[in-house]
Amino acid sequence: MKIATWNVNSIRTRLEHVINWLSENPVDVLCLQETKVVDSNFPRSPFEELGYHLYTSGQKAYNGVALISREPLTDVSTGFTSILADIEPTWDESKRVITGVNNGIRIVNLYVPNGSSVGSEKYEYKLEWLKLLLEYLQALLSSQTTICMCGDFNIALEPEDIHEGVIAENHIMSSPQERQALRNILALGFADAFRKFTTEGGHYSWWDYRAAAFRRNLGWRIDHHYLTAPLYERAISCTIDVAPRKLPQPSDHTPVIVEF
Repeated sequence: MKIATWNVNSIRTRLEHVINWLSENPVDVLCLQETKVVDSNFPRSPFEELGYHLYTSGQKAYNGVALISREPLTDVSTGFTSILADIEPTWDESKRVITGVNNGIRIVNLYVPNGSSVGSEKYEYKLEWLKLLLEYLQALLSSQTTICMCGDFNIALEPEDIHEGVIAENHIMSSPQERQALRNILALGFADAFRKFTTEGGHYSWWDYRAAAFRRNLGWRIDHHYLTAPLYERAISCTIDVAPRKLPQPSDHTPVIVEF
């Protein structure tokens, strides 16, 4: 079984790239982020023609997540409030969370807020959002122990996850508070699938469009698969496919694939 995560930075803009990639890499589940389209306008038919089922949670021009699965998923829900009934519904105005079960594996597909800049209002929102994510996962873990939590986390957890020259402590996506918030979540029992197989630095999933960052490999590893122990033991590979980032007008992210 293969599960891929990919921030496509607009599914309608990148549709040809995604369909071609999926045709050549027929994963069992593709988790998309930043789809940037309301559900009624999501381009469903090209995926359905490949034999996939679609589950979407989108909004106009921003955010948006989707699960694209070869087999129908069960127990699909979107947002925090589907699990945390007591929180303010405004937390789900930004479409960033979708989950479903495939062959006993609960897949949690996330688009974590970027946070803009350290100390900003959006940064504080990101930290609060991550606290809610911890509560959300605690609730899921009470009934499901086999979980693949994946997506664009907008956090590089370790120095090896960022190219040289970045002052991590002062930079969004690598500040101590963001990293600690993610470590608190992982302490629930999640481990990094990619680091099970690859320990050295220099492997990234996102490159800025500016300053020829991709050509110079000035990247960040911010797209992750985090697995609970039963699933971590079953993982046999986790790879980053840089090929789509080489295409004309690519997403600034590239797919990350875990195999069990």
